[in-house]
Amino acid sequence: MKVNISLFAGLHDLVGKRNLTLELTDGATVDQLRNELGQLYPVVVPYLATLVCAVDDEYVPVDHALKDGDEVALIPPVSGGNDALFLVTSEPLDAQQLVEAVRMDESGAVTLFHGVARNHSDGRAVRALEYEAHASLAEKKLREVAGDVGRKFDITGIGVHHRTGRLEIGETSLLVAVSAAHRREAFEACHYAVDRIKEVVPIWKKEIWEDGGGDWVEGHAIDAPERATS
Repeated sequence: MKVNISLFAGLHDLVGKRNLTLELTDGATVDQLRNELGQLYPVVVPYLATLVCAVDDEYVPVDHALKDGDEVALIPPVSGGNDALFLVTSEPLDAQQLVEAVRMDESGAVTLFHGVARNHSDGRAVRALEYEAHASLAEKKLREVAGDVGRKFDITGIGVHHRTGRLEIGETSLLVAVSAAHRREAFEACHYAVDRIKEVVPIWKKEIWEDGGGDWVEGHAIDAPERATS
């Protein structure tokens, strides 16, 4: 059987290509796929145990049995060793640092989105914002969004930084940088990424009003996985 593989971040740099097709024995598992990849490209062997695998846009365990024609994404959990690409932090965000992290020589365009704290919401004056996150899960979901973007758009790089804690008006809460060979892909991928981040990443925003009150902003309901059946 044949499976189609997408490689991301530092992994495609090591292999020298972003997509490849492997022929495996029928019923081969994800773990067997990783071993086969290591035999064909020994340079990736030190990283195989850390790879996160998704099949048809769903994360799967290493004993997952593959089928002919499966679309498999192999995603380095820390983006090929550069853990600065996906970051949830209480520190101020550095836009130029993120742009440099996603830009590659084949990138003809880099799109950068700034999410900025504004001074009003639904006609009410806002003094500040407070962000709270499940940091480790949020960073994992940011990488998941990046993998989704990489499968849907022809990009050369993507990175996301999100602030937590109190932000004054005018401070940046979110940076999304996307590089691509052409500007249309960069714009469309960045737009899609921002929307997905708002939908699936566990980060919450509280508005602090001028009158001293405040409230958490209602967000999107997250669909939990269905109960496993034996």
